[in-house]
Amino acid sequence: MLLSQDLSPRWIFVKAALFAVILLMSSLIVVLDARIWVRALVIFLVIWSAARLYYFMFYVIERYVDSGYRFAGIYDCLKYLWHRKQEKQRK
Repeated sequence: MLLSQDLSPRWIFVKAALFAVILLMSSLIVVLDARIWVRALVIFLVIWSAARLYYFMFYVIERYVDSGYRFAGIYDCLKYLWHRKQEKQRK
């Protein structure tokens, strides 16, 4: 796989690590400041479910539902799902 010259794999991993640090620090701030474990659990579930939905919208649909369709964003995915539903109703 060819990468663009300005995107070094090393810097991509550094960027991912920085995102992980931000995620961990902000999670700790929420948990320690609120001292409410229910809030921490809810935040975890929101983040987890959003990540799984994103994975479904951009990987699962392309790999297992319609391999010919490529999504450019969430709006395109919702539009695709809406048109797919409309087509099924017509049949």
